Amino acid sequence: MTGIGKIRRSQVIGTYGPGAIIDFRSPEGAPISAVSGGLELWEEARLDNRQRIHEVRLQASLKVDFFHQPPVGKYKTGHRDAKGFAIEEDRELPAVRFPEWCFCPSCDRLKHARDWAREVGKPDRWCQVCSGQKGKPRRQFVVPVRLVVACEAGHLDEFPWDRWVGHKEGCKRHDLKLVGEAAGLAGLVVKCDGCGAEQSLAKAYGPHALERIGHACSGRRPWLPLAHREACSHPAAVIQRGASNAWFPIVESAIDIPPFSDEFTQFVRQDQYWKAFKALSDPAHIRGAIIDAELMEEWTGLPMTLREMEAQIRRIFERDQQGPETDLRAEEYARLVAPPTQGTADRNFKIEAEAIPSALAGLVGHLVRVERLREVRVLTGFTRLTPKGQEKRAREAAKLYAGKKNWLPAIEVFGEGIFVALDLGRLREWEARAPVRARVAALNVQLEVAAKSRGGTPVVPWPLSARLVLIHTLCHAVIERLSLDCGYSSSSVRERLYAGPEGSDMAGFLIYTSAPGADGTLGGLSREGRAERFGPTLIKAIADTRWCSSDPLCSDGLAALFDSGNHAACHACAFLPETACEHFNQYLDRALVTGTPEDQSIGPDGSQPLAFFPSGY
Repeated sequence: MTGIGKIRRSQVIGTYGPGAIIDFRSPEGAPISAVSGGLELWEEARLDNRQRIHEVRLQASLKVDFFHQPPVGKYKTGHRDAKGFAIEEDRELPAVRFPEWCFCPSCDRLKHARDWAREVGKPDRWCQVCSGQKGKPRRQFVVPVRLVVACEAGHLDEFPWDRWVGHKEGCKRHDLKLVGEAAGLAGLVVKCDGCGAEQSLAKAYGPHALERIGHACSGRRPWLPLAHREACSHPAAVIQRGASNAWFPIVESAIDIPPFSDEFTQFVRQDQYWKAFKALSDPAHIRGAIIDAELMEEWTGLPMTLREMEAQIRRIFERDQQGPETDLRAEEYARLVAPPTQGTADRNFKIEAEAIPSALAGLVGHLVRVERLREVRVLTGFTRLTPKGQEKRAREAAKLYAGKKNWLPAIEVFGEGIFVALDLGRLREWEARAPVRARVAALNVQLEVAAKSRGGTPVVPWPLSARLVLIHTLCHAVIERLSLDCGYSSSSVRERLYAGPEGSDMAGFLIYTSAPGADGTLGGLSREGRAERFGPTLIKAIADTRWCSSDPLCSDGLAALFDSGNHAACHACAFLPETACEHFNQYLDRALVTGTPEDQSIGPDGSQPLAFFPSGY
C-alpha cells in the first residue's frame, strides 16, 4: 500500500506500533484497515541513520546498541527524471492490509480483498456491481469487516467466515453475504447464496465460540511477512477490529541524566567511533583509540582535554558493564535529589533546587524545578486481549520482529517538570504504624483474590507498599491541582513515580510535560515549582483529597473496581487520564494521604492517625 494516511511519531510507540490495527481513509475516501508492519519492513523503508537516538542506560537495560525513531523525510531512489534531477520519495511507515475480508454496504456481498475491483498501485477496493448505478456513487467502496481473531500470544488472523456459516454438503459457490437484519451483533447474519446456509454472529463472542466450529489459533503474524506463522496452543478469541484490547503496548522509558546525557556522550556513541571503543580488550587503551579516531579534532562541543575525554568514555564503559539489572529509576532519583553540579553544561538536563516551604517542613524533603529534561520511550513488544501481567496463563510478549535485532523503535521528547521527595524520617515512622499496614494489607488481599479468580497471579507491583500508594495518590492530587493553575491539562502531564521498597531512600515523584522536538515546552510547569507557588499548590492538593462528591461510597471503597487495588479513589476525585498515569489508575487511596471524612484516626485503638498529612493541612 502507498499513501493511505498519516499518524504522529509518538503514536507509533503508544498507539499504532507494529502489530496494531489502524483505520484510514484513502485520498479517494475508501475505508482501509491495515496492521502496522514489523521492524524488518521498517528496514526495507530505507531507515536514515541520522534518525537514530541513544540513551546509554536504557540501551544497557534492553541489551540493544541503539534506538530508531519512526522513519520520516525523503530518500534518494538512485534514479533521475527527464530533466536529470535526482528522484526522491517519502520514507513511509510500512503497513499490511488487514483484515482482508470486506463487504459492500449496498449489496451486502462479503469477499476477500483480491476479489473486489481495484486499480493497480492503489489500495482502494470497490464493488463492481454497485458502482456507477443510478443513485449510487461512481465507486461504491467496500468496508473492512468488523471481526477478527486474536489470541493471548499476540497472533492475529481473519474471522473464519466460511466455517462459521457452515456450508451445506455439496456447496460449490460459497458466495457469502453479511446482512444486517436487526440492531446489534445479533442482527448480523452471514448467508451463503450457493447453498442457503446462514448463521447469526450473536454467539461469536462466546468463550468457546471458535472451538465449537473446530477453529484453533493459526499462529499468524501478519505484521511479520517473513515469519508470519508459528505454533500456538492458546485458544483463539473473536474481537472487534478497533477494540481497545486488540493491542497493548509494552513501553520502557528513561530520563537522561548526567553524565550519560551530555552532548559528548551522544557524539561518541556514533557508530564510526563507538565500534572502535567496543573492540578494545583493555580500557587502558582508550587514550590510544581517541588519538587514532582523531576525536579531539572532530569534537566541536565545549573544549575538553585528552584526560577529560578519556575519563568520560571510561564512565560510559563502566555504566555499560553494570548490565540490565541496574535500577534506572534509582539512578534518576539520586541525581534529582543531589545538588546541581556547578560548571557543567548539559543541554538535556537542568534542575534548580528550591527551598522547602515552611508549611511543609518535616513532610517534604526535596523540591526541585526540572527546567529541562529529555525522555526516551521505547516500544519493546505488545500483548493482546489483556495487558502484560494480567494474563490467565504464562505467556511472552509478542515480538516486533522475526529475526534478532540490535535496535528497537523509540521516540525522544523534551520537556520540564517538578520533582518532589518526601521526608524520609516522617515517611518511615508513618510506614511502621499498625493501621497503615492493615489498610495496605487489605488492598493486597483484594488484588490476590481478584487474580486467582482470573486464574493468574497479581500484577506487578505486588505486594503493594504503603509508600507506593501514598506517593501515587499524592501525585494525582498535585496533577489535578496544577492543571487548574499552570495552563496544562491533566491529559498533557505525566507522572513518574520513585517509590522504593520500605526502608529504602527512594520516595518521591516527578510531574512533567514533554513534546517531540528539541524545542520542548514553554516552561509554565517548572515555574509552578517555585517555593512560593508550589507550597500553596501542594496544600490545596492535600485538602482536595479530604472529600469526594461520591462520598461516602468512595471513602468506603465501594466506588473502586474490585481488582484495581484502589480503596478511596474514583473518577470524581483521584483518577487521571490514562495518558498521565503509570499504573492505569490503580493503587490509589485518599485515606493514606489525609484520612477519611468520618475518621482521621482509624487505628485499632483510635489513637494513631492513618493519614500521612495531619488534619491541619
